Amino acid sequence: QVQLVESGGGLVQAGGSLRLSCAASRSIFSNRAIGWYRQAPGKQRELVAIITNGGRTSYHDSVKGRLTISRDNAQNTVYLQMNSLKVEDTAVYYCAAGVSGLGSFRPSYWGQGTQVTVSS
Repeated sequence: QVQLVESGGGLVQAGGSLRLSCAASRSIFSNRAIGWYRQAPGKQRELVAIITNGGRTSYHDSVKGRLTISRDNAQNTVYLQMNSLKVEDTAVYYCAAGVSGLGSFRPSYWGQGTQVTVSS
């Protein structure tokens, strides 16, 4: 049973923009933080942005000022607006739902991922 579905990935030139979406089932979305992770080839998966159920956000230093996470609680959807994309942003992007607190995020549910490729 698929409970988190990402969309919006694709190929874009450096400096361009993409908006990723993460649609979740209501049972997962409610009362959970949602995070966006990415994994580039040969690298570990890293958390790039997170939004709590109350709307507080935090970002990895490498994406601050360029990526914006938001959530639409009525649509059970979280978005990741990606601007000024760089080649090094190329990765598979995953959304995850879980519990956040005390500076940590513990995901319990994962999506299947969506590929973002930034060309030079």
